[in-house]
Amino acid sequence: MSDKTITWHKIAENIAAIDFQSNGMCVVEADGKKLSLAKHQNELFAFAYKCPHASGIMADGFIDALGNAVCPLHRYKFSLKNGRNITGEGYFLKTYAVKNTDEGVFIGFEEKSFFNFL
Repeated sequence: MSDKTITWHKIAENIAAIDFQSNGMCVVEADGKKLSLAKHQNELFAFAYKCPHASGIMADGFIDALGNAVCPLHRYKFSLKNGRNITGEGYFLKTYAVKNTDEGVFIGFEEKSFFNFL
C-alpha cells in the first residue's frame, strides 16, 4: 500500500489551450509553483522549472530524439519519464504526474503521509 497521495492541480481546460513553444516545451504554473511541461510523442511530461545543476530554465532547452529533456546551459540530459540524469553527472530532475482528461489537464503533487516520518 502506498503512503503517498496525489493532489491534482488543473493547469488548462484542454491540451489545445497550452501555449507550447516550437521545442515542444513551455512553462506552466500549478499551485503557485513554476514547472516545465513537455509534449513528446503524444504524451505530456511535467518536471522542474530549473535544471538541478546550474539553474538553466529547462523549457528553454530541447527534447532529444530519445525523449530526454536537455538543459540549455550545459546540455545535461534527463529522462522525461523519471528525471534520471542519463549523461552521468549524477543529478536528478524532479518530475510530476500529469493527466489529460475530458475535465482538463492536471499536474499532480505527491504528498507524503505523516506516518512516513515515524
